Amino acid sequence: MASQSTTNSKRRKRVLAIDDEPSMTEWLKMVIEAEGYEVRTALIGTRGEEVYKQWRPDVVVTDLMLPDLDGVQLLRRLKEIDSSPEVIIISGQGTVARAVEAGQAGAFFFLEKPVSQEGLMTIISRAIDRTQERAEHQQLKDQIRGQYSFANIVGQSKKMKELFELVESVAASDANILIQGENGTGKELIANALHYNSNRVKGPFIKINCAAIPKDLIESELFGYKKGAFTGANTDKVGLFEMAEGGSLLLDEIGEMPPYLQTKLLRVLQEREYRPIGSDRLVHVDFRLICATNIDLETALREGKLREDLYFRINTITLRVPPVRERSEDIPLLCNHFLSKFNQRYQKNVKSISPAAYHLLIRNRWPGNVRELENAIERSVLVCKTGEIQPNDLPETIREEGSPAQEFTIPPHRTLAEIEKMAIMQTLQRTNWNKQEAAQILGLYRPTLYSKMKKHDIKDQRAAQRAAAAQPPTPAAS
Repeated sequence: MASQSTTNSKRRKRVLAIDDEPSMTEWLKMVIEAEGYEVRTALIGTRGEEVYKQWRPDVVVTDLMLPDLDGVQLLRRLKEIDSSPEVIIISGQGTVARAVEAGQAGAFFFLEKPVSQEGLMTIISRAIDRTQERAEHQQLKDQIRGQYSFANIVGQSKKMKELFELVESVAASDANILIQGENGTGKELIANALHYNSNRVKGPFIKINCAAIPKDLIESELFGYKKGAFTGANTDKVGLFEMAEGGSLLLDEIGEMPPYLQTKLLRVLQEREYRPIGSDRLVHVDFRLICATNIDLETALREGKLREDLYFRINTITLRVPPVRERSEDIPLLCNHFLSKFNQRYQKNVKSISPAAYHLLIRNRWPGNVRELENAIERSVLVCKTGEIQPNDLPETIREEGSPAQEFTIPPHRTLAEIEKMAIMQTLQRTNWNKQEAAQILGLYRPTLYSKMKKHDIKDQRAAQRAAAAQPPTPAAS
């Protein structure tokens, strides 16, 4: 079935003519129909109001002086019913005061009698263009919001509802936003929702992943450069700051930006202008900054990875996207969403997930979050031989994660201190060394957890692995 917007664009445009003189309504009907429009008429305001409700015209042409209603009063009543159609008022007793009153009430145009055929049709044509433009804009807005709305971000848990409410309340502002969340939680979806529900929706939405670009190239991507500024600069390049003019700029993984570049970014945010590399040209910028990061911000500040002054500039509003393990009640919703998505993509007919498979999905820690869950359901849909996903259809890692061997057990003949160390170690491993989450599970404040880790000499294994990977290889002995 065709959508209403498609149907409206194909039908003839409608004009409602209201005048208490039958000769005038007949003339209006004849003149307007001759131009290809569909016309209905009314001799009194209340009848015109009824036709307006039922027929929903694109344009209304009404006399100012009607037997039962004043034309401006009728205009206000029509706009309360539906503000989209444009209303043209015709008067034989036009005054500047009445024209101003009509304009303030929302009239498209105020015409004085006698009205010429050419003048009337010019105004009606302009009014039709205005309604068409507004309808197309609304259709585009609906499409955009359908694609990037909260409907695309699946979740009904308390934490997700609170996140949606916060995003909705700040989207229209120009405030800098910092989105914090682990890999795979959907930070980019939140950024999309922010831009496409903002007043900058008509502007560009430029995205750059600071972790995906070599550090020595990020500056030229952001600032652009002048031809000949350095070896290989064979042409002028427009920077992403400039490309984001009038729109939004997403800096994903902001914590991976080199410190010297963070200083330059801070200056751009403060002065709203900069010079491309090797250029004397001053570029003024007007964009809304959205940053995203998967790192623990307190640790990044403490270790100097993120400048404190930049942090305070970019986090006017901080949005934390919760990991899947903190909103396990959303897992059935997410599973159904992905089940439907991959059934359609691969022309499959997998109708449900077995209770045993669901049990494994709910128990899994999901270190890769929504992205990992999506991949698991995609794999399961592809290999499923029946209409219901079974445990064997799930990835092997999920089946292993759900095995009872991973439950915490207390070995005999251990001291309280040893048991405490084991509990902390196992919780950190279960949370992939996410200290904030581990502290919540253990019922501790994070500083208390750090203190106990120091007391038991527990080293962050991920940090040790990263440090080892960063070390240059030892030269072989001669």
